[in-house]
Amino acid sequence: MSIYDFDLLAKIGDGAFSSVYKVGRKSDGQIYALKKVKMGVLKQKEKENALNEVRIMASFDHPNIITFKEVFLDESSNSLCIIMELAEGGDLLKKIENHKQNRTRFPESEIWEALIQITRGLKALHDRNILHRDLKCANVFLGNNGEYKLGDLNVSKVIKYGMAST
Repeated sequence: MSIYDFDLLAKIGDGAFSSVYKVGRKSDGQIYALKKVKMGVLKQKEKENALNEVRIMASFDHPNIITFKEVFLDESSNSLCIIMELAEGGDLLKKIENHKQNRTRFPESEIWEALIQITRGLKALHDRNILHRDLKCANVFLGNNGEYKLGDLNVSKVIKYGMAST
């Protein structure tokens, strides 16, 4: 698998060391999110975090956690490319900002549904001794069918020996 197997459709977002794109796989037209992590500019600990994100995502199949599809290295840009489920609804932060801009409010039932689904995602992580460590509205994504999904697990930590430390 390589970057040439995908059509870049749109840039979705940027982080300090990565960019996320909406992509279409040429072979079957499936739409995904591609997170391109610039490995050349990362310190060793940040490289470990990028690989940690891949390991954690690959180990999960849960409706409230963004689904991992595949990973490869794009040698031309020295970037780690993570292919994952595209959350067509964007993130919760954008949804909140839209409500603010339109001077509208979330229905209470939707707030409860978001809370329940986010909690289910966190419980799935915690059941495997994983702490998210970067839980914020920008890292909660909205799926195609109204589901809330946790993503951006690059600073997550696996608890060893029953205790977390930083």
